[in-house]
Amino acid sequence: MAYRYVSHETIRSELANALKHITFNPDPELPALLKSALANETSEISKDILKCMLKNIELAPKIEIPLCQDTGSLVVFAEIGNHCIINGPPLPEIINETLIKTSAELYLRPSILKDPLLQRENTGNNAPAVIHISIVEGDKLKLQIAQKGGGAENMSQLKMFTPSAKVDAIKNFVVETVTLAKGNACPPLIIGIGIGGNFETCALLAKKALFQTLTAKNPIEQYAILEQEILKSVNETGIGVQGLGGKTTALAVHILNAPCHIASLPVAVNLQCHSHRHIEIVI
Repeated sequence: MAYRYVSHETIRSELANALKHITFNPDPELPALLKSALANETSEISKDILKCMLKNIELAPKIEIPLCQDTGSLVVFAEIGNHCIINGPPLPEIINETLIKTSAELYLRPSILKDPLLQRENTGNNAPAVIHISIVEGDKLKLQIAQKGGGAENMSQLKMFTPSAKVDAIKNFVVETVTLAKGNACPPLIIGIGIGGNFETCALLAKKALFQTLTAKNPIEQYAILEQEILKSVNETGIGVQGLGGKTTALAVHILNAPCHIASLPVAVNLQCHSHRHIEIVI
């Protein structure tokens, strides 16, 4: 396979368009799931909130006001083909410069701090992004991009189970995570779950699970069943839309798994609010 060159100008342009799109538009399958939740709901207050969410989705791209005032941390999973050469600065520099420029153009709220604990001074430009890079076969550049709000992220959890843990213990952990979050994660939720790997990779799996097609079925039948069981249990909590009660606390559950050490069983739960903003571009 011949090497293929991709200009930094092309990446900047495609990335800027993607950032603008997800600022004003959620996952394309989200409206249908919210409409289904609305049709199934019996709580009048939850019905009213779901209608507001759907109206917000309709209006945001028309009047170019972000779906949510928290335009989040920018999360990027980048896959660079081993025959793809970026002509220009390193990819993280391209991403961050484009983020800064686009944040200014769209008047996005600055949400990133230089230091997490001591001075907590705002960078003022939403950079740096959270970037994960992997090398894959091919000559393309794939970017999976999300705006991840702080409220749901704060309610996410990770637990190192022992290998003796049963499936029910993992189900209970996920339901407990959602229950402790109550309305703070802005339900109805999308729940990403990472099982396996080690301490850091199970968290990455949980994050990456949020990029799955919302209505996609897990290709591993046992995990597909587990996803549906967790979704049912979460919705039976009655936490409901925005924590105000009702039938729908979560819209979807997705699990990604990886091999792990014989002495370990890591599980991470990454919660995503109803303002589910992500996109994939291939250059």
